[in-house]
Amino acid sequence: MQDLPSDHLQNGDTPSPDEDRQARYRRLFYRFVLLTLVCSVVPLLLVGWGMNIKYNRLGEEQVMTEFRKEVQHHRKVIELFLEEQSDKLALMAATHSRQNFSRPGFLRSTFDLFNKEHWTLTDLGVIDDQGDHLAYVGPYDLLDKNYKDAHWFKMVMEKGLYISDMFMGFRREPHFIIAVRGNDTDGPWTLRATVDTEAFRSLVENVMIGRTGEVFLVNREGIYQTTPRYSGRIMEPAAIDVGEVHPGIRVRQEAADAGFNGERSVRQIVSTAWLETPQWMLVVRQDKDEAFGAENQANFSVLIFLHVTAATILVVTILVTRYMLNLVKRKDAEADALNSQLMQTSKMASIGELSAGVAHEINNPLAIISTEREIVLDAYRRVGDMDAEFGVQLDDSLNQIDVQIKRCKRITHNLLRFSRRTQSVIDTVDINAFIGEVVDLMAREAKSSGISFLEELSPEVPPILSDLSQLQQVFLNLITNAIDAHENKQYGSISIRTNYLEPDGIVEIVVSDTGSGIPEEKLAKIFDPFFTTKPMGRGTGLGLSICYGIIQRLGGEISVKSVVNQGTDFTIRLPLRSPDAQPDSVHAYDQQVEKAA
Repeated sequence: MQDLPSDHLQNGDTPSPDEDRQARYRRLFYRFVLLTLVCSVVPLLLVGWGMNIKYNRLGEEQVMTEFRKEVQHHRKVIELFLEEQSDKLALMAATHSRQNFSRPGFLRSTFDLFNKEHWTLTDLGVIDDQGDHLAYVGPYDLLDKNYKDAHWFKMVMEKGLYISDMFMGFRREPHFIIAVRGNDTDGPWTLRATVDTEAFRSLVENVMIGRTGEVFLVNREGIYQTTPRYSGRIMEPAAIDVGEVHPGIRVRQEAADAGFNGERSVRQIVSTAWLETPQWMLVVRQDKDEAFGAENQANFSVLIFLHVTAATILVVTILVTRYMLNLVKRKDAEADALNSQLMQTSKMASIGELSAGVAHEINNPLAIISTEREIVLDAYRRVGDMDAEFGVQLDDSLNQIDVQIKRCKRITHNLLRFSRRTQSVIDTVDINAFIGEVVDLMAREAKSSGISFLEELSPEVPPILSDLSQLQQVFLNLITNAIDAHENKQYGSISIRTNYLEPDGIVEIVVSDTGSGIPEEKLAKIFDPFFTTKPMGRGTGLGLSICYGIIQRLGGEISVKSVVNQGTDFTIRLPLRSPDAQPDSVHAYDQQVEKAA
């Protein structure tokens, strides 16, 4: 479907050639822009998309690897701490008897030895197989407490080593214990140590992973064994799915109800690993946006780069397309002008051939008529006794025949000029002097019509090599037409200006009148043969056609501008040398120019 103006589509009118051409230019513009964008932006986006996917995968693998390393490191730290404390207690239980620990000061010295480098134990107690304290060192009053029914006591008596979950106990605050079973001659006994809660929590909770990262422990029942950084407290149910105990380290992404600041839900990177003893799950998690912050920043930079590049390509494409479209328009205009000139030339050539034929066919009968007139006239003069009245009528008729024969000869002469049957004589012409002679020739006729001549002749105009007689024909025709254009006016003026366009080597002559002007719709036909704006019988319509043909043959151009009731301007541009100039004329002209310079 053609891209037609909406009013034409609605009215069903056929678009004008200019509208059709403008629509074609618009279609060409859009197609070129679209094709350029498809060939440039699409590959750019595909490459950018591929690079983005590749980079995201590499970045995700790197982040996951870092998370695994972080969890592995923390698990080792916690396990080494618990193993170290357990080994110390086991060593003490294996190398000392309950009697040694029951001696005054021995348990205290052992307790101090444990906490010599780092404060890791809150208290230390020796308990017999009935759950009663034999000795105790610590801030609490627990000597009279019995642990026979305590879960941890049963487990240590059964397994020999036991690390409990966090519990409240007699002291009513979260803590966990490490207990080892000793044996001596009196039977089994237990060396129990309470790990300092703050020291252990600092080991886990004070690990800082970015702005949103947190590390915490939960037991198999899903109870916090340490206090998370942003959600929950120790010994509260954890807001995380514990699941089954799994080997190794697992990293996953999951949605959290809220971010670290509790304002919005976020996706988090969650990494988990189970400790062997006790079976606590170590959890390291961080908001995904922060974990992938570097990757997101890189993606954003790539996105900005792609958009800027695409926008640049779009702008450059539009500018280049407009430039190329302007070139196409200029070439089309030049082609139109050339086609118009070719059509006009072809039309003039055809009509010229026709005019030559018509002139030739008319001249022959005219010659016969003229000869017969002379015969009749001689016979009349030899007859002496002819009736006087008949003689007068015959003499008038013969004179009228002579007048019409001369008129026909002028017409055929113009036809022959139009068809190039007249011989061109190229010689040096002083344009300003030539125009002065033409004006003098036409001054009387113009003055009788109330018309004055105005001359603006530039002294810079050089002589040209052209056909003086044909130029005279041109300017006589133009001035005659200018005088006729003032037919209904009492006065007026005819202005003749000359100018030298030195860069182009062109002499410009403008003949302007203040006559009635020519309607715009007739301007395109003004140089057509037999076209005239004068009343019937006042003109043959060949004058301007002859002017056009002469100027074309002399290598020049003629154009017209007119405004009705204001006047008409005929502009003639002539080269310094006519194309028909002979070498000897050119040589003489060059010598004259050099002499003048």
